[in-house]
Amino acid sequence: MLALPLGLGRASAHATLRLPCAAYIEFFRGTSLIVQLFWLYFVLPPLGVRLEAMTAAIAGIALNYGAYGAEIVRGAVGSVPKGQVQAARALGLSPWQVLRHVVAPQAMTIFVRPWGNLMIQLLKATSLVSLITIADLTFRAYQMHQLSMRTFHIFGSVLILYFLMAQCIALATHLADRHCGRWRRHGAAQ
Repeated sequence: MLALPLGLGRASAHATLRLPCAAYIEFFRGTSLIVQLFWLYFVLPPLGVRLEAMTAAIAGIALNYGAYGAEIVRGAVGSVPKGQVQAARALGLSPWQVLRHVVAPQAMTIFVRPWGNLMIQLLKATSLVSLITIADLTFRAYQMHQLSMRTFHIFGSVLILYFLMAQCIALATHLADRHCGRWRRHGAAQ
């Protein structure tokens, strides 16, 4: 939800839109997710802003990965040849129509694979939420390990679960890439 408007804002020709988006993106990409989570959960309450652990976790991950996603959006939009945009404007299309009918379909073919990689990274980053008192998969495995000391079996299972979840995301990315790339293959065949 953050990546699309921030990425489009960062790609904007208007400095009043581009500069705040750039500042947001650079701040959240340039600081550690762990520190951001600590700020949201431990530092803000003494300042009068109290967030539940799950809210702080979701907000921290969304703010951080939204910045990375925004750069993917900006890069995909920026990769559409300028001549395509100029031709669409010359035909009288509104900025919204240019984005919807010209830029977005071409940018999607470039956007899908990096976005899938980002989603896999996000999946793996969820293990950091245990640092702000949320019992995630990795933390539960650690607790089980403390009770049973069956290190190989417990952490082997967690490793396989993360791998399987990542493979589901990779498969969805592959299918989306095939779907978004159909126009390229169809156009090349003609």
